[in-house]
Amino acid sequence: MIQLRQVATLASKEFRDRLRNRWVLAVALVFAVFSLVITYAGGAQQGTVGLRSLEFTVTSLVSLVIYLVPLIALLLGFDAIVGERERGSLDLLLAHPITRGELLLGKYLGLALALALAMLAGLATVGVVLVWQFGNRALFHYAGFVVSALLMGLAFLSLAVLVSVLSRDRTRASGAAIVLWFLFVLVFDLVLLGVLVATAGHYGGAIFPYLLLLNPTDVFRIVNVFSADDVRSAYGLVSMVPPALSNMGVLAAVMLGWIALPLLLAKWRFKP
Repeated sequence: MIQLRQVATLASKEFRDRLRNRWVLAVALVFAVFSLVITYAGGAQQGTVGLRSLEFTVTSLVSLVIYLVPLIALLLGFDAIVGERERGSLDLLLAHPITRGELLLGKYLGLALALALAMLAGLATVGVVLVWQFGNRALFHYAGFVVSALLMGLAFLSLAVLVSVLSRDRTRASGAAIVLWFLFVLVFDLVLLGVLVATAGHYGGAIFPYLLLLNPTDVFRIVNVFSADDVRSAYGLVSMVPPALSNMGVLAAVMLGWIALPLLLAKWRFKP
């Protein structure tokens, strides 16, 4: 049985390590700078600069988050276990009265807290700007965007921990993390769209919307774009999602599944 006190101690140590090496500060600054630039220049391709509307501002930020958050989460967690193994400290940690499950969960929670703090600190600046520009109604909308972005980050952090457990060394783990980023962020949608175009929609058209649930970035995109009628046309893939998949409860459950399943697989495969 997992001892929560042991998990909390391990998570606290992991979190303090990230604070000491200024990782949290660096990521927060990256989020703040890029999100402010996107907020004010996101409509440049339509010939306008500045805040157009709350919906279009959030949509512009969606594009930034989809590229940036998975990469940061994967790079944060890819060496969580394999790094300890290479440094020879894994056996030392397991010599203490802790289980493998406690070690894995503690490391994940510490990394998750560091990721959450960095994202919240970085995105808070834009939240202040939106509330100042659009009033209190922007707070609820933007808070939903931030929570969904955090859930996507936690999903990719789970994948990174799984990669760290399965890999033999840090080099292979880092390579696998980059491959996962390319697969989920760049390749997945292109392959699905290519199949649809090549077959003129005759094959896979009915199940296509449900295949989007196999990619956490697409789930995040659906959550933040599908409900905005005036911006659906900017995302061809999302506009094909049936109303049944616009249920926020279903999408939240899918995202939580993306967080839990890789962790469960990592726990199953974790060996000293």
